[in-house]
Amino acid sequence: MNVEKPVLGITMGDATGCGPEIIVKSLAEKEFYQTSRLFVIGDAKIMQRAVGIVGSNLKVRKVDSVVGAGEDPGVIDVLDFDNLPLDLPFATVDARAGKAAYEYVAKGVELAQAGQIDAIVTAPLHKEAMNLGGYHYAGHTEILGALSGTRDYAMMLVGGPLRVIHVSTHVSLREACNRVKKARVLKVIELADESCRLLGIAAPRVAVAGLNPHAGEAGMFGTEEIEEITPAIEAAKAKGIDAVGPIAPDTVFYRAAIKGHFDIVVCMYHDQGHIPMKVLSFETGVNVTVGLPFIRTSVDHGTAFGKAGKGTADHRSLNESILLGAKMAETRRLNLQKRGG
Repeated sequence: MNVEKPVLGITMGDATGCGPEIIVKSLAEKEFYQTSRLFVIGDAKIMQRAVGIVGSNLKVRKVDSVVGAGEDPGVIDVLDFDNLPLDLPFATVDARAGKAAYEYVAKGVELAQAGQIDAIVTAPLHKEAMNLGGYHYAGHTEILGALSGTRDYAMMLVGGPLRVIHVSTHVSLREACNRVKKARVLKVIELADESCRLLGIAAPRVAVAGLNPHAGEAGMFGTEEIEEITPAIEAAKAKGIDAVGPIAPDTVFYRAAIKGHFDIVVCMYHDQGHIPMKVLSFETGVNVTVGLPFIRTSVDHGTAFGKAGKGTADHRSLNESILLGAKMAETRRLNLQKRGG
């Protein structure tokens, strides 16, 4: 592995969507190569098709290994699976594309766990297509947790002035309420603190949102704050974490993003965190899976079927994912060096 620059493997995502095209656009940004080595895990001919659609002058080159890959800003190096037909239709839920997208992620995990890459950056996959392809997961987060054997992981979103992390994500709202338990809330607070430190925040200030309106109003609107959330916050404080709450969900994001009172907000369920994030940073938000034994960042959007094959998909979220993945990987490496790891 190149010791000077972090090595980032970018998984191609679902080939019927915007993934290949936004990858081409991002890899045309030469400044990324000043701080990272970047290569694609996917299908070379699909990437070549995307180059033509975008109208780029980048060259596509097949590579057999990570060694030496991703050093030339004029070339898209592709660890080529050759597992898709060139005439694969756009904007179609296709089991072949879903199966291939899973295989790219699985390879990324393999490389990361072997220490051959420093971070995985993922382009969007299509959940229905992946399930039709035989892999039954709710999304990237669950795949990465399963393949790495990680139980305690969480989804963090980063965008503009706001960072949020979730106690639960892809479950029903009823099930999300059931998952608000002290042990899980405490673990996510710990992951929030750890993740902020990887982002270069020396003393993270962690806000914990309530589950119920007005954070339960002293038990009038629900008791989860009293029975589960507050005990978790107190346990986090006992471990030296600067955690406060539970704070009413209708004010905590304003205090974090606008007033700057907090560095991250622990959210109790998917939409509680996703809605404010997408209001503030819809085009540039980054999805980070935290708690894994490696760094993983991703675009915070889907396959954008309406723009697939047209060369018009916005690549700013992928740009931010690359920048954040490189930053977190470099911080993690420095921390390991300090500990002698």
